[in-house]
Amino acid sequence: MLFFSIKNVIIFISGGYLIMGYKVKMQKVERPTNKSFYINFPAAIAESVKVGKGEEFEWFIEDRNTFVLKRKKKINSFVKK
Repeated sequence: MLFFSIKNVIIFISGGYLIMGYKVKMQKVERPTNKSFYINFPAAIAESVKVGKGEEFEWFIEDRNTFVLKRKKKINSFVKK
């Protein structure tokens, strides 16, 4: 596996596939009535995978270090497997 990072973009090459990621920071917002955590979804990624306004996603927790964000409504992939 080959790994490198340019600014906030993370690139993995594993098993012949190019896998792209993006570094983000968790933001914590505390209000008198509740506490929330936020992660910004980078525009570069949203645009490249054609995310639509109001589109729904689901978070899955694989383990304490791996969180998967999955689109609820499947679209055709641009990556051949």
